[in-house]
Amino acid sequence: MPHTYQYPRAALTVDCVVFGFDEGELKVLLIERALEPFKGKWALPGGFVRVEETLDEAARRELAEEAGLTDLFLEQLFSFGALDRDPRERVVSVAYYALVKLAAHDTKAATDAADARWFPISKVPKLAFDHTDIFATASARLKGKVRYQPIGFELLPPKFTLSQLQHLYEAVLETELDKRNFRKKVLSFGLLVPLKETRMAGRHRPAQLFRFDADKYEKLKKKGFNFEL
Repeated sequence: MPHTYQYPRAALTVDCVVFGFDEGELKVLLIERALEPFKGKWALPGGFVRVEETLDEAARRELAEEAGLTDLFLEQLFSFGALDRDPRERVVSVAYYALVKLAAHDTKAATDAADARWFPISKVPKLAFDHTDIFATASARLKGKVRYQPIGFELLPPKFTLSQLQHLYEAVLETELDKRNFRKKVLSFGLLVPLKETRMAGRHRPAQLFRFDADKYEKLKKKGFNFEL
């Protein structure tokens, strides 16, 4: 027997704040809306949740459909339910934030997106719906979390220099870090594996490459290891 509901139900959507790191800049992925409301305006990728899928499945589907992004770090952020956040109807959105290695992903606009483009976080335009608030919440979460969990490595290529790592943290935290102290701290964790490879960095001498030992981190975490910068 089908169920009936005494009260009207709100629609449910997911919205995703996707961060990437490129050339010393932290960036966020935005899509240009091809449909009303807010046609032609920039917004976060996202959409309505289907009845047969979970929230995580909906978020990953929308990122694949609207921006061609797959296989990325994704974590639930917060729920947004202001009464007037969507002019079409009563809509509650569950927001996510995602981290991607830009060199490993080709973004492309699809479905109801007219364009997909990376914006430096300092140059994000006014966004559709309440997406400016969602973006601000995600930025604050990322800034706090990189200090106690090594999620920053999700933004770097598999092989990176210590300078690249420091530039990433400076971009996320929006502050300069002392080079000597930063390197001493990150190397003290024993989670960076030095490689027998180097990379040229301008006119400077070749810089050694490292990789992050994710397996070692997971084992240490189970023992109560505290990653804190």
